[in-house]
Amino acid sequence: MLEVSAGGVVIHNGEFLLLKKFSNEWVLPKGRLENNETKELAAIREVQEESGIHAEIVKYLGFVKYDYQHNDGEKVKKTVHYFYMEPEDLNLIPQREEGFVEAIFLPYDKAVKLVKHDAERNMLKSANYFYEKRKRK
Repeated sequence: MLEVSAGGVVIHNGEFLLLKKFSNEWVLPKGRLENNETKELAAIREVQEESGIHAEIVKYLGFVKYDYQHNDGEKVKKTVHYFYMEPEDLNLIPQREEGFVEAIFLPYDKAVKLVKHDAERNMLKSANYFYEKRKRK
């Protein structure tokens, strides 16, 4: 099975949005594309659904691919597209129905240490690079 998701690295005043799951894992907001949804619209929707904030896309960061297995044994080939985003509001409300207990902006150094997956860590690094570059202009 093929699965395509999209998510955002949301940066506000040099701090990065992370979501904390019930399992104590820290992750970036992301989720599957619905119907004929574009990657961009999915990323915007997922950030809003999972964190409560509205954000706009600044730049496409890239994608990661990995394989995993559903609990029923079905093998999945997943591609996740990430976007550097900036918030339009700061109304943080974690989506408890999806297992999130906290949504918070953290400094880069702390965020990069907390995220569980290397792929997300790399996306944080890319977004930080573009943020710093943009800040200097």
